[in-house]
Amino acid sequence: MPDPRELMAEMYLQFAEQLADASGEAIRPWFRSELQVDRKGDGSPVTQADRAAETAIRERIADQFPSHGVIGEEYGSERSDSEWVWVIDPIDGTGAFVSGLPTFGTLIALIHDGKPLLGVLDQPILNERWSGVSYPGVTRRTTHNSHVVHTSSTTDLESSIGFATTPEMFRDAAQRAWVALSSSFERVRYGADCYAYGLLASGLVDIVCEASLKSWDYLALAPIVEGAGGRMTDWDGEQLTIDSQDRVLATATRRLHESALERLMCVNGQADGG
Repeated sequence: MPDPRELMAEMYLQFAEQLADASGEAIRPWFRSELQVDRKGDGSPVTQADRAAETAIRERIADQFPSHGVIGEEYGSERSDSEWVWVIDPIDGTGAFVSGLPTFGTLIALIHDGKPLLGVLDQPILNERWSGVSYPGVTRRTTHNSHVVHTSSTTDLESSIGFATTPEMFRDAAQRAWVALSSSFERVRYGADCYAYGLLASGLVDIVCEASLKSWDYLALAPIVEGAGGRMTDWDGEQLTIDSQDRVLATATRRLHESALERLMCVNGQADGG
């Protein structure tokens, strides 16, 4: 008899992919078009496409699961203390989007009791989608366009390809920790936003390390990385939850994760300065 938890996870994953479909429909007409780019209080850009995509997602959640909570980058929180909460970043990488770069993505996470159950990363221009499930009692798996993918087998920092969105996201002790870590990589790349985590899940990138993030920037990505066999935590090695802070580390293997964490935390005793 099928495990009811597996059936529930599959039902929610199918719904999350429907949300990604709706988001993509809202975003595609605006790509490489004449956009109005506004600035939010923190200086980050926002466009009509960001707002349209999040609205489309919220409307469908309210229709299908009205008791569920929603946390979104553009329109804030509703029922965020609910057992089930959807966490949405309609366009992660708005800077890339307004520059015409197809490295942005829609991020959709479903959180159960504060922990991510599943995540979707959708790139609507390249028609690429990573979907991951990583939750106790449910078979872990990640697909890229419906094909199962796995992280690489890399275990050594010195042979790793590492990514971060920008070196400017690291400040003070975090910046020193990033330099210490990234200087040991074989190659360092910047600018892929959430797309780098999809590449990691597909075995093409070995490490993504970032800081200055919000929960909607990473909660959808943890199930994708871990469902593919990788490891993704905060900089203390703790599981990512809805209450985690702004620093994340994603790696292809557990051994690589341990080495990267050690390097991060050995800078000036521990990289806990702001």
